[in-house]
Amino acid sequence: MTVTESAPGGCASAGARASFEGILRRQSARESAARTYARALPIVPVRARGLTIEGADGRRYLDCLSGAGTLALGHNHPVVLEAVRDVLDSGAPLHALDLATPVKDAFVTELFHTLPPGLADRARVQFCGPAGTDAVEAAFKLVRAATGRTGILAFSGAYHGMTEGALAASGHATDVRVARLPYPQDYRCPFGVGGARGAELSARWTESVLDDPKSGVPLPAGMILEPVQGEGGVIPAPDEWMRRMRRITEDRSVPLIADEIQTGVGRTGTFWAVEHSGVTPDVMVLSKAIGGSLPLAVVVYRDDLDVWQPGAHAGTFRGNQLAMAAGTATLAHVRENRLAERAASLGLHMLAQLRGLAGHFPCVGEVRGRGLMIGLELVNPEGEPEGSSGSGAGSDLICPGGAGGVDGGGGGGGGVEHSPGAGPTLPRVREPRPAAPELAAAVQRECLRRGLIVELGGRHASVVRLLPPLTISDEQAAAVLGRLADAVEAAARSHTGRDGQERGAPRRRPQPTSHMAGTG
Repeated sequence: MTVTESAPGGCASAGARASFEGILRRQSARESAARTYARALPIVPVRARGLTIEGADGRRYLDCLSGAGTLALGHNHPVVLEAVRDVLDSGAPLHALDLATPVKDAFVTELFHTLPPGLADRARVQFCGPAGTDAVEAAFKLVRAATGRTGILAFSGAYHGMTEGALAASGHATDVRVARLPYPQDYRCPFGVGGARGAELSARWTESVLDDPKSGVPLPAGMILEPVQGEGGVIPAPDEWMRRMRRITEDRSVPLIADEIQTGVGRTGTFWAVEHSGVTPDVMVLSKAIGGSLPLAVVVYRDDLDVWQPGAHAGTFRGNQLAMAAGTATLAHVRENRLAERAASLGLHMLAQLRGLAGHFPCVGEVRGRGLMIGLELVNPEGEPEGSSGSGAGSDLICPGGAGGVDGGGGGGGGVEHSPGAGPTLPRVREPRPAAPELAAAVQRECLRRGLIVELGGRHASVVRLLPPLTISDEQAAAVLGRLADAVEAAARSHTGRDGQERGAPRRRPQPTSHMAGTG
């Protein structure tokens, strides 16, 4: 039996099916119109372990959403369950505000053990309300108090949370109170060049905004950036650009805030994504995986920034003991079992497989990512290339340098072509085609039909995202790739152009192969 044929798994009785449908009906009738994942993923999870979820209807799914990157070890990992049970059985308080407890002390010790060199030996930590967005708010308060300044620099395409300050720093803000800078990328470079040249122009723009007395942007309290933009479309920042941002901010005494909420705890192939570039930020915003599947968020920062007054940032649920215990177990397991290295190795394999498939799917504009944070941008291959109206942006260009490929930040694949023998320093940037959000949504639906859960992101929700747990096996990775390839093929065939011809339909494609580096 093929992977696709076996994908749905299980079958439900009429009673179970009726219960499943009833739960979905009641959710639709009673829950807020703001609900998101439930709209695209009409499933009712009842059991889960590792990569696998079983629904109330008896179907089984491979979960490459992982709680939006929260589940570094997958669902219900034994070390997490054991840590939670130990706290429950010990009689320890489950709610402790910001009081010191043995559970909290163990968590902070393990967390500091993982921090980048240069920060660990002089770090302070503030526990926040148990969501990443509250940690972002705390980071903004911190740097404003430390510098006496108010402005924040952020980047186009960013996502930092759903509270007011975090939203203002995100790419879809409408009430703009934060200065926005261009984030470098290859496929849809804001300057139309991509590669190292595009990253250089982004850095120069940043310097100009900060140094030009008529830029309209006073010296800010801080700069916040994501080492890999997740919701923005899985766009890794080039390493040299990251180092340049560190120099720019350091030279001007502007604290650098690294948002590692989704990229942290081994996700991108290093424990923290800033380690790819060797950058040590002044502030790190952490959540998701640090709680081991339970709500937890902190901001970690240099001790000389610790100038705020008692109560300057507080929250009733910042003392979540179960989350701290689960987080300690997760951090230690990732570190001791070298799961970040495993993510780097398997991620390279998966990216290579997907880039091979991209050559057979005209509707895949680019494959990009770092570690086990992977995205496929879906496009209309028959649409007019962006920037082809005479501006010159998006035309075929030979750029000096180049940030494509994993070493330079993880771009490339479907969107960057290399001439034979030219090496990685002369990428030929392909013209970006119009985004295809309807096609991406169709791919997500086809994935779900085949028992694969994926997320959508990017500027137009046209990027199919993979965030599998770091514990995914070689066999499971091959199954994910196979189901995804089948889903892309089915969706592309069902989307026809105005002339009735298949749009983005595949040529013959290779079959995914297993990664031979071990199962992790």
